[in-house]
Amino acid sequence: QVQLVESGGGLVQAGGSLRLSCAAEGSIFSINDIRWYRQAPGKQREWVASITNAGRTNYADSVKGRFTISRDNAKNTVYLQMNSLKPEDTAVYYCYADIATTYYERRNYWGRGTQVTVSS
Repeated sequence: QVQLVESGGGLVQAGGSLRLSCAAEGSIFSINDIRWYRQAPGKQREWVASITNAGRTNYADSVKGRFTISRDNAKNTVYLQMNSLKPEDTAVYYCYADIATTYYERRNYWGRGTQVTVSS
């Protein structure tokens, strides 16, 4: 049984910073791509950032230059450093990962989300 556990969300003023973490727990063979998504009230879930198992990163235009995704493979953990936060960054942030539990078994997993609220 594999689960993704997010943490680090909270309330912050505009211009502030937060660091989200997502830890993959359980019987894991390997972790491939890991992504962060977010969903604001009344809006569709949107992709924020991703990182491959080789460390290659990509960002949505709305967060480029402000957010940094990184991963610690030894800890099966991915981070999202969020700087210069804006009220429009307010959302529930979800972690998504492509995980192999054996050499032959591989599927995608979602975390339950962590709330980020940015006040103006």
